[in-house]
Amino acid sequence: MSEQDDMDDWAAAMAEQEEAEQGADDVDMGASDLDVQKAELDELSEDQPITQEEKRKLDTILDIPVTISMEVGRSQISIRNLLQLNQGSVVELDRVAGEPLDVLVNGTLIAHGEVVVVNDKFGIRLTDVISQIERIKKLR
Repeated sequence: MSEQDDMDDWAAAMAEQEEAEQGADDVDMGASDLDVQKAELDELSEDQPITQEEKRKLDTILDIPVTISMEVGRSQISIRNLLQLNQGSVVELDRVAGEPLDVLVNGTLIAHGEVVVVNDKFGIRLTDVISQIERIKKLR
């Protein structure tokens, strides 16, 4: 397959996605018998100072504990094979060696990274952080 064919396929996929999104917007606009009101939201700007009340609320949220984990890979095996595992057994994972690890917070993918060793302890260097918009899309 040539590079031009790849670009044509990419352009066709993008056009198809745009049509699907436009169709979804058209469906949403068809609900004229519903009482729909536009929400009034305050504009956010970095120039506004944080009030004491907002700072207290933010401090409360910042103290909530979360679980961060790094996933090397996954594998599905039968219970029969699981029960046969013992010391020295090797389980094949769905990742290629050298592929970035997934960084999960409370089970939600937030980044990719690579393993590093710091002071004889394993760590992870983040190589790609998932944008907030992408994370919100995955929640829906």
